Amino acid sequence: MFPLPATARLIEDRPAAKAGEEFFKRALGELGYPGFAYMESQQLLNPAELLLLALDSEDLDARVTEALPWLPFHFPEMNWNWLTSESKARDRQNRLAYVALLASDVAQKRGDTQVAEKLHSRVTALERSRLANEDTLAKSSMSQAERKWLRTHRTPSAAHWNLLTDLKAEDLQHVF
Repeated sequence: MFPLPATARLIEDRPAAKAGEEFFKRALGELGYPGFAYMESQQLLNPAELLLLALDSEDLDARVTEALPWLPFHFPEMNWNWLTSESKARDRQNRLAYVALLASDVAQKRGDTQVAEKLHSRVTALERSRLANEDTLAKSSMSQAERKWLRTHRTPSAAHWNLLTDLKAEDLQHVF
């Protein structure tokens, strides 16, 4: 019997509210993310499902948030049609686009132009449905002072996607 790739796993309809920090860390570790590889897991999630659950979370641990671009970078063949559709249904397309953009930027910096172009095309496809509402990158508990600071210190890409975050590709080199 041949093992199926993670992207071929069935996608279940799980509520993000039931997925805690430990859940995300273990699921990322099971998929091979170096920062949580030491954690044992029985999750066996599809990377697209895991990414959607994380993007739909209200508050994520910073280490989980910085791991999110690793998913599209390592699984560029994930089910983007499902992921895009579900992200739009939950008003999370800006978060998805920004995470894909970060992964594309990392791929470009590493010289992997094929992955960079594939991910950038996903970002471009999300442009038509970009939301005007300001959002965070899964950090709704952010204080008003931090929100104010991020409005003036975020990257142009984060501002374009109306996200309050200071996460940028340069900060992610250690996670890939």
